[in-house]
Amino acid sequence: MFYHIIKWGELMKKVLILFGGPSHEHLISCKSAKGILENIDYKRYNVKICGISKNNVWYEFNDTLELLENGNWLNSKNNAYVENIIDYLRSFDIVFPIIHGALGEDGKIEALLEMFDIKYVGSSSLAHACGMDKYLTKIICNSNDIKQVDFILLNKNDKKKFKYYEEKIGYPMIIKPTSNGSSIGISIANNKKELEKAIKYAFKYDKKILIEKFIKAKELECGIIKDKKIIASSIGEIVPSNVFYDYNAKYEKESKTIIPADIDEKLKEKIQKEAILIFEILGCKDYARVDFLYDEKNDILYFNEINTIPGFTKISMFTKLFDYDGINYKSLISKLIDNC
Repeated sequence: MFYHIIKWGELMKKVLILFGGPSHEHLISCKSAKGILENIDYKRYNVKICGISKNNVWYEFNDTLELLENGNWLNSKNNAYVENIIDYLRSFDIVFPIIHGALGEDGKIEALLEMFDIKYVGSSSLAHACGMDKYLTKIICNSNDIKQVDFILLNKNDKKKFKYYEEKIGYPMIIKPTSNGSSIGISIANNKKELEKAIKYAFKYDKKILIEKFIKAKELECGIIKDKKIIASSIGEIVPSNVFYDYNAKYEKESKTIIPADIDEKLKEKIQKEAILIFEILGCKDYARVDFLYDEKNDILYFNEINTIPGFTKISMFTKLFDYDGINYKSLISKLIDNC
């Protein structure tokens, strides 16, 4: 049984960790919640936990954290059904949504909190919505002269021939849903047959998909937190176990993370500068992770995507980067809560 170290009281900030939701990233959200709960400073905060099922039923959770690790939290007999969600949320000083993908990262839960003037950790609903939709992010970044790989948006009702993509992008291509995280639904296509298969696969996860030029590049990541000023972390490099950093490489196989990345100081500073710029132009708040691709052969840096609710799991790059910079997991959580 999981018990809070300090009894629920009135003198400390009442913090709700909110996890789960209907997205394909439900299990990752459970794992992130577990990571936060194992590291949050219970001497400073009164903490409660609320999980949202895949069909959007809310339960207060108070059981062993291992049920979060394996995603079996709904089996707990200690779950308490939350009947009046708004009154429940209003009973906290701070809500910390750690809902990856739909409901959290698309800005919906943040919009609900904003509507009732409830303080929460993270970006505004608008910033989340723009960051979640990779196509919108690309349009915004294009207008700010941020370098990106060539891309095309494809809707389900589009009638373009495969030849169009072959001429505009060229093989190899990477195909991805516009609004999914954790590298879900992504494939590489090296020919027409693979492209057709990849498009069908991506459409299982979204009504809009992106077709991008696939380049051989270093995958580099930079964490951002906003304290009194915006702070960019050191740069981390992902060496995926697969051809690229897909879901299996991220969570099921032994991909390698290198901190700090093996890059020169000039490139490090360029990444940090661009990461802060992207964070600002999207109107983000509190924290995010910004990912880049670096073509070593041609010395070109490309912005890849922003994650407005980066993972807090035991293998997540975001927390590792700041730990390397001297801000440990517990301190990082406290900074995010205290900034609200």
